[in-house]
Amino acid sequence: MVQLVGSLRKELADSLSTCKVLVVGAGGIGCELLKNLVLTGFKNIEVIDLDTIDVSNLNRQFLFQKKHVGKSKAQVAKESALQFCPTANITAYHDSIMNPDYNVEFFRKFVLVMNALDNRAARNHVNRMCLAADIPLIESGTAGYLGQVTVIKKGMTECYECQPKPTQKTFPGCTIRNTPSEPIHCIVWAKYLFKNRPACCVLMLFGEEDADQEVSPDTADPEAAWKPEETAARATASEKDGDIKRVSTKDWARSTGYDPVKLFNKLFKDDIMYLLTMDKLWKKRKAPTPLDWHQLENSACPQEDSPVSGLKDQQVLGVWGHCQLFQQSVETLSSQLQEKGEGAELVWDKDDPPAMDFVTAASNLRMHIFSMNMKSRFDVKSMAGNIIPAIATTNAVIAGLIVLEGLKILSGELESCRTIFLNKCPNLRKKLLVPCILDPPSANCYVCTSKPEVTVKLNVHKTMVLSLQDRILKERFGMVAPDVQIEDGKGTILISSEEGETEANNSKFLSDFGIRNGSRLQVDDFLQDYTLLVNVLHTEELERDVEFEVVGEAPDKAPPPQTNQEEVNSITNGNKDSAQPSTSSKEAYNCGGSNSS
Repeated sequence: MVQLVGSLRKELADSLSTCKVLVVGAGGIGCELLKNLVLTGFKNIEVIDLDTIDVSNLNRQFLFQKKHVGKSKAQVAKESALQFCPTANITAYHDSIMNPDYNVEFFRKFVLVMNALDNRAARNHVNRMCLAADIPLIESGTAGYLGQVTVIKKGMTECYECQPKPTQKTFPGCTIRNTPSEPIHCIVWAKYLFKNRPACCVLMLFGEEDADQEVSPDTADPEAAWKPEETAARATASEKDGDIKRVSTKDWARSTGYDPVKLFNKLFKDDIMYLLTMDKLWKKRKAPTPLDWHQLENSACPQEDSPVSGLKDQQVLGVWGHCQLFQQSVETLSSQLQEKGEGAELVWDKDDPPAMDFVTAASNLRMHIFSMNMKSRFDVKSMAGNIIPAIATTNAVIAGLIVLEGLKILSGELESCRTIFLNKCPNLRKKLLVPCILDPPSANCYVCTSKPEVTVKLNVHKTMVLSLQDRILKERFGMVAPDVQIEDGKGTILISSEEGETEANNSKFLSDFGIRNGSRLQVDDFLQDYTLLVNVLHTEELERDVEFEVVGEAPDKAPPPQTNQEEVNSITNGNKDSAQPSTSSKEAYNCGGSNSS
């Protein structure tokens, strides 16, 4: 007769009490997972998270309370979980899992790693560390009502990087500045009034300038194909509201003392009238309609100022309501800037009311000008912050599934593990949870094959060593500390992870080191115990604003050195993704007919 401890077989219960597991992430999924683990009987748990607790976390991360705001997520999660099971041994790290201290030997002390992450870079890294340590990894992710759990085991299943992930959608500058057709274009434009930088967003009207994120009409738009000097006489932009000239938004705003009315007329009247002089833009699309502050003020309806029932953030204001919101936010932000003193900058935060009011008002006014339906503050915040709404119940379901897959692994039943999709609507079999058989490793994966190899198409005369390191090796291929050696018969070291060793190379072009079409680079990341062979395919025909393309992710797909004119199926470089579930290319709805429970 099988001996049980609670609902588990005694052998499995004993295993839970002695095995050591690692939880990476203590956020929405991580909190639910940690609670589930201690209640299931896991006794030796280590949890790591770099973040601190924010007020916005409290609606779904139930191990945290208001008194914990500002504290380490990992540490507070540990303390809260111990209240469920005081005898558990939990170690918390307030740190990044990508810190070199957490090397392959660190990973090898665990029998199981469970991911509860919200970004691709960390997921890629943990995937490689578990492959190097040969430790099973349970990967997970949620996006609104959708979720996924899958198991990764070296040599048996696909790794996290076997299937290409969709890149974050970006928009051409001329679309943002001249011809927006969707609300997101207007929201991005409003954020261009804030200067985006790696660690923060600085209001461009009050902060540092960036020509790439200017908001004025783009006279270089190839679709317009006009000559400004020939049509300048037709431009009827008013000169009455501040002697407006074609200067940067920041410089002009400063010259007006950040007057909200003058700024309004510049952005929503004069710039729009200037756009109207680009005749060719409006032959096949509806032309924008300029707004004038004084006309709107004189024609404003009294009811626009009256309160509306319902949640304030989910109300859609009228045009004059957004005008007033624009005025209030500009006045508040300029006052904050003055208080900070000369040379200060304002850091944008989606949870900062004046900053969010500014983006809400500016984007909605632009939507109205281009004949789009305006959005609520809630909707604008979701898009402006690249936010996919987090739902507590989705996190709870996914955390429960992680534990169930973990129990299979610890029972020695890896063949019973599944990729499980949580759908918003039932599939044809009326199931919300759809399990699919785990796929074997991809022969074309540049991570988990025995000899990873890729081909990268770039211009060796324009690509600098620093771009190769940061944009290609770190950002695109997920490395942390790459070392690069040129296979030129001399063993030339192009990039060294040792600080200061090859910094002099950073500003030089690849061609300066004899790299040309057909050159091969051996790239090693010793932290990840990962080696990648990069074949260089030189071209001078990349699309505008594209630095490089990956055209082959395995030796048999790498084109020969002299075929740079050949048409190849390429994956274009893009930006980092926002927090999304780690879904493969397989659709959850298509799995129902081929899976087993």
